[in-house]
Amino acid sequence: MSATTLPGTPRPDAIPDPALVSAYRNGDERAAAELVRRHTQPLARFLYSLGAAQDEVEDLVQETFFRGFRRIESWKGGATFRTWLFTIGTNALRDVYRKQKPKLIVSIEDRDIPGGSNPEAELAASETEQRVREGIARLPRLQREVFLLRVQEDTGYDEIAAALGTTPGAARVHYHNAVKRLKELVR
Repeated sequence: MSATTLPGTPRPDAIPDPALVSAYRNGDERAAAELVRRHTQPLARFLYSLGAAQDEVEDLVQETFFRGFRRIESWKGGATFRTWLFTIGTNALRDVYRKQKPKLIVSIEDRDIPGGSNPEAELAASETEQRVREGIARLPRLQREVFLLRVQEDTGYDEIAAALGTTPGAARVHYHNAVKRLKELVR
């Protein structure tokens, strides 16, 4: 897993997470570095979308990895490693919320950005984005978390259920209700 790879040695990004976790459990620090490289950006995006302040995201990501590697033996593979990290990150964010009043900032990525030549379209998009942000902020915690896992990470309901301690059916209901509420707000 070094910068120069011997012939026949798999590239680090070709090694699945369970194999990297196993290697780390056996003392391979390079495996931990690859897990951090692989999951830092999605974890940061997820935490920011849950409402972490932009200046807190980096600290929360570090805290999440610290807690995760300290308790690596608790990951049994029922959910993906990334979803397991999201659960730890969510708990770290809750700890921050307990210490201070939360400010919810939600990133809306991959949206169409109107051209500068159409100020009306820009204003409409900005207003819609604001309504979606406010709507996500007002969703009950489970609906918000299910919605973000499903939309941002394309996580399946079985995996969402494992990560959030619910059933796949309940996860589907939470997602459906979140989408319904958001549609009403955006109209």
